[in-house]
Amino acid sequence: MAENTQWEYRVKTFGTFFSGTKDEELEEALNDWGIDGWEVVSARGIENTSKVVVLAKRPLTTSVRRRHTFPE
Repeated sequence: MAENTQWEYRVKTFGTFFSGTKDEELEEALNDWGIDGWEVVSARGIENTSKVVVLAKRPLTTSVRRRHTFPE
């Protein structure tokens, strides 16, 4: 039977209370994440602010698992 995929997650809030997220900055960040293997699974605005919260995931690799087990 195949082993279940384990995931690593990343949550980031973009923007500030007064100034919203600039499209170019968000696009650049998401492209960088994509290069690193992250896939966005959710994005939502925070009520009454100009902030956006982005949730991404990528498969948990052996090297990342090792870093979590034996932090530097």
